[in-house]
Amino acid sequence: MSIKECVFCKIIRRELEGYIVFEDDLSIAFLDIRPLTPGHCLLVPKEHYETIMDVPEELIGPIFKNAKLISKAIELGLSAQGIFIGINNRISQSVPHLHIHIVPRNKNDGLRGFFWPRYPYRDKETILDIQSRIRNAIEKMLV
Repeated sequence: MSIKECVFCKIIRRELEGYIVFEDDLSIAFLDIRPLTPGHCLLVPKEHYETIMDVPEELIGPIFKNAKLISKAIELGLSAQGIFIGINNRISQSVPHLHIHIVPRNKNDGLRGFFWPRYPYRDKETILDIQSRIRNAIEKMLV
């Protein structure tokens, strides 16, 4: 897949709608359109790297600093009891652009192991509400 065809690159370039919750010069995070739980975010580098092994060493720390920020924001903004962070490399990687799954977790949320069902958002109002709550939590944390 070329960078021109990459779904995540299109979101970064604003050619496709993405429910963005965070953005800086290096990365962007948006809500997964098929979330494991409401608030499931994908954090992607703005440069197109297929896997974590392709990312230059000097970017790993800053990317994971952003993963930490978003994780804290999800816990704060959505009252999540915990977070699951995951990365697929090639196998089960539905889009060949590195993306870090940051998934809110709560006891008895029904997620077991790594083979979890996906549930779409009920409606656009719900997705916009969750987007706003995570953004607000990030803003509070950056003050």
